[in-house]
Formats: sequence, structure tokens, C-alpha cells
Amino acid sequence: MARKFLYLVAILIMLALAAAFAYRLFGVQLLRQTMVPTAAFEALPPVEQNVYADADMWLARPDKPGNPALWTPEGFAPATDPRAAVFFIHPTSYLDRSRWNAPLDDVAANDRAALFLRGQASAFNAVGAIWAPRYRQATFGAFLTNAEAANRALDLAYGDVLSAFDRFLVETGDDRPIILAGHSQGALHLSRLLKDRVADKPVADRIVAAYVVGWPISRTSDLPEMGLPECQRADQAGCILSWQSFAEPADPSLILETFDATTGFNGTRRAGTPMVCTNPITGNAGDAASAEANLGALFPSADLTSATLEAGRVPARCEGRGLLMIGSPPDLGNYVLPGNNYHVFDYSLFWGNIRADAARRLAAFGA
Repeated sequence: MARKFLYLVAILIMLALAAAFAYRLFGVQLLRQTMVPTAAFEALPPVEQNVYADADMWLARPDKPGNPALWTPEGFAPATDPRAAVFFIHPTSYLDRSRWNAPLDDVAANDRAALFLRGQASAFNAVGAIWAPRYRQATFGAFLTNAEAANRALDLAYGDVLSAFDRFLVETGDDRPIILAGHSQGALHLSRLLKDRVADKPVADRIVAAYVVGWPISRTSDLPEMGLPECQRADQAGCILSWQSFAEPADPSLILETFDATTGFNGTRRAGTPMVCTNPITGNAGDAASAEANLGALFPSADLTSATLEAGRVPARCEGRGLLMIGSPPDLGNYVLPGNNYHVFDYSLFWGNIRADAARRLAAFGA
């Protein structure tokens, strides 16, 4: 029996190694084959008017019991009466390939989204009351294909985000400072929201900063239409931050191939254009910082139920067209994407510095 068990262990190890090797060689192709929906796109109607007046339509809002965005690691606490209001758009948490858009009541997707809020939106809870809507997000596979169904799925999700933002403005009043933030799919929707709801609008004067993280922004094709400038300095308010995290050696082709085939907000091609790269450690555009300057990265437990904040572990430097390089890859389990893409950890690697950055920009906004 013991010998049979050892044979089984050996076979499992060989299979695991073979799977890891195949993922490294064919990661993108495997993702596309297993994650892109084969079902037809379902043209769902827009959400009903004022639906976001219902507290159940929000994963996080100041009066919501069990608000996941109020989580903090040991030694930190959320503000009891924060000055600003934060509109946070969570990243993709729907992984099902049976449909293009997540149902609003999908339990697994909402549980994953709440986990993202604990690790990402929580960075802002010292300065702002956090609002994070449920929305009919496009499934993960929509980002792995150029099929028209993927664009329609993203448009449907964006319509929900706009409705939620309009309600957020009603709920937060006319003069409260606003921080906008999102990640991945949430950052894509945020970039469109800046163009459609902030640029040339009175609300632009209330924006402390917009954290468009984990989604590329072309400095020449997108930024001029987004209503706010790129953040150049750590003490600057009313500006946009963005970064995409890669360890070395980096292969950003999964992002750049799609990005370069598209047209920017001003109608010009994005191909070859430089991307906004804010160093989240320093808060400056395009510079470098050592690991010693990192105030704390969140490292999750094996079961993802908790996390510890560890300072001085991860450096950062902007490089090339605008990638954020983090040096030798830290061990963060099986969630690193092909190409040494640390996309999932864009916020958690710099949680302590993002928290300090938001407080610094809010102080600059008040000044």
C-alpha cells in the first residue's frame, strides 16, 4: 500500500510539473480555450432607473453591515468620519464561461469581489467612505478575445457602472471631495467614466485623484480626453495614477497585442504610444524606488482568509513604454498570469504606500 501511495504521489508531481510547463509555454492559448464563452451574447436591458438607491446593489457603502472595504491589517483602522467619498469599481470576479455577463446575484462572483475589496479598496478607508457597486461585469474570458460579443459584454457592464456612479453623486452631496479608483475591468470602466462623466463637468473640481490601476492608458490617445492630467508629483491633486505590475523577465504581449490593436479616446491609434506609469511607492511619474521605501505589501494566507502587511519587500520602477517592474518575483502562489504579470497584486503589493498616497493627495486637495 505504501509503495502504491508513493507511485501515486510521483505521478501527481509529474502531472503538476507538466501542467506548469504547459502553462508557461502555452499560457495564453490555454486561457483562451478554457475561459472564453462559447455561448451567444445575451442582450440584457439596462438596469432600472434608481436601482442603485437599493443598498443591496452595493458590495460596499458606508451604512452596509459587514462592509468588506473596512477591513485592515493589524495595526491599522478605518476612519470613523472620513472626509472624502470613494467610488471603487472592483475587478473581474466572474470566471464562468457559460455567459458573457455575470448575474448580479452570482454568489461566487460576489464573494470574490468582496475579497478584492478587502485587499484593494481598503487602502482608501483611512480617508474616504467607500462605495463599491455590484455590476453585471463581463466574464474573464471577454478579455481574451476580440469577438464582438466581448465588446457588447463590456458595454453592458459599463452601463451599470454609470448608473451606480450617478447614484453615488446623489448620495454623497455636492461638495464632498471624491476619490475614484478601480482595478483591471474596473479600471477600464473608470477610464471611460472619466471621459464621459468627469471631463468638462463641474464634478472634475471635486476629484482628489483617480487610481486607474491595472489597465493601460495611452498618454497621447487616451489621457487628453479623460478630464484630468497624469499625476507627475506625489503632492499633486486632481490627477490620474496608473500602473501595471510585472516581475522579471516580463512578457507583456498579452496586454500590448490587444492594446495596440485599438483606437484611443481621441480617435488615434494606441499602437506604440507611451502608457501612463505612476510609481505607487513614490507617487511620482516614471521614477524608481527601492524595496526599503515600500511601506507594506499584503501577503495573503494560504486559504486567502487573512493577510499580513510586510514592509521593505517589493521595489518598483517604471520602464519602457510604461510597465511597472518589481524585480525578482515574490512568491505569491498560483495567481501570477502568463508573462510574469502580477496584475492580480497591483494594489496589494503597494497597499501601505497607496494608503499614504491617498492621504497626501487629499491634504494637497484641501490646501
